[in-house]
Amino acid sequence: MNKKMKFWSIVLLTINSIIGTGIFLSPGGVTKQAGSMAPFIYICAAIFAAVLAVTFAAASKYVVKNGAAYSYARAAFGANTGMFIGVTRYVSASIAWGVMATGVVKNALSIAGMDSKNMVNVTVGFLVLMLLLFIINVKGTAFLTLISDLSTAGKMAALAITIVVGIVIIVTTGENHISDVELLTNADGSPLIPAMDATVFVTAVISAFYAFTGFESVASGASDMENPEKNLPKAIPLAIGIIAVIYFGIVLVAMMINPVALVQSEEVVVLASVFSNKIVRGIIVLGALISMFGINVAASFHSPRVCEAMAKDGILPAFLGKRNANDIPLNAFVLTAVLAIIVPMSFMYDMQGIMIISAIARFAQFIIVPLGVIVFFMGKQKEEIIDARKSVITDVVFPVISVILTVILLYKFNWKGQFSVTDETGASRINWYAIIAMIIGYVVLPVAVYVNSNSKKK
Repeated sequence: MNKKMKFWSIVLLTINSIIGTGIFLSPGGVTKQAGSMAPFIYICAAIFAAVLAVTFAAASKYVVKNGAAYSYARAAFGANTGMFIGVTRYVSASIAWGVMATGVVKNALSIAGMDSKNMVNVTVGFLVLMLLLFIINVKGTAFLTLISDLSTAGKMAALAITIVVGIVIIVTTGENHISDVELLTNADGSPLIPAMDATVFVTAVISAFYAFTGFESVASGASDMENPEKNLPKAIPLAIGIIAVIYFGIVLVAMMINPVALVQSEEVVVLASVFSNKIVRGIIVLGALISMFGINVAASFHSPRVCEAMAKDGILPAFLGKRNANDIPLNAFVLTAVLAIIVPMSFMYDMQGIMIISAIARFAQFIIVPLGVIVFFMGKQKEEIIDARKSVITDVVFPVISVILTVILLYKFNWKGQFSVTDETGASRINWYAIIAMIIGYVVLPVAVYVNSNSKKK
């Protein structure tokens, strides 16, 4: 059961790590910003993501250890930088896994017509899902790969069927309603869709870009993959390309059929509201459930291996780096699962306050890793790396563009929204959960790990 992932399984894992709930549950968000230009905004976002993905793929040819951004940062800039990136990445990944598990349960309850706000319902479903993920993981990499492949195939099949059915409807009816979205208005009669300018364009592209994130985690389990130094650099960009085609197709046909439903629907699975046929709607809803489950399978694979990588380097306790008979980092998995369970439960499954950690950790990776690739290209790294084939385009040009794009991303990020919340009366107040989470995740934990690590060395 410890058979390593082959090339196409890595591609499917990458797709599984990226396609989650967004394209099923909330594809109208970008449409509200970009109107009829939304399908093309996704193409621009795909190019944005592809540049970053190629940069991460370039890093993976130099460093094939588990941990992804942690291992790249450590090799390029030394143990302390690697430790900071690793700790913040691990904490954010564990939280993100808990958030995704919570999302699966709440959305599944809503789809089933059950009360998704009932804490008992959510807790029972949450624990059952985490137990199922535990069983999948302890069975070994081969079994997890099978489940990941099947869930990816399921979500892709649902999206592909939706695109095909949409094309058939458009061709047979001869109708195109894509411009209808431009006629929508607010309560005061003003246009719902803003006029397209540079600010609107950049904001819309950034919103669409988040639908492509997840590729940065794929190399976390490099040691469980076959020839990662060759397969990862090919698999990650290929997966981004496949996803770009799927997103473009889905948004385009949905907007040509019923863009008003895409923007205004209050159904849980918004994409399903575009279609009137019950069979098609059922396929989309089933695809959404499979997609939500699949991205949790991917998260349960990536996150523990960041912990394992740091344990093997002596940053975390050594027992977290040990594997069981099925070649699974069981101790690291258990710790990660505990974090993924406790944090959502502690916040009563309201994750708005702590998601800021995940967002900032991602930005940190998008700057450190590109700079690390440039360091690898120049041969100035702090630790030994693989003597890989160098390329000015992928190892210098793309990383430079990646840093520039990330700076734009940071500038346009909704900082105010992350550190403030609106109560039931509509009043805005400071989001203390987010502030506390930032202090713990970016100051307290890194300092604690640093002190512990250095005390061991002494």
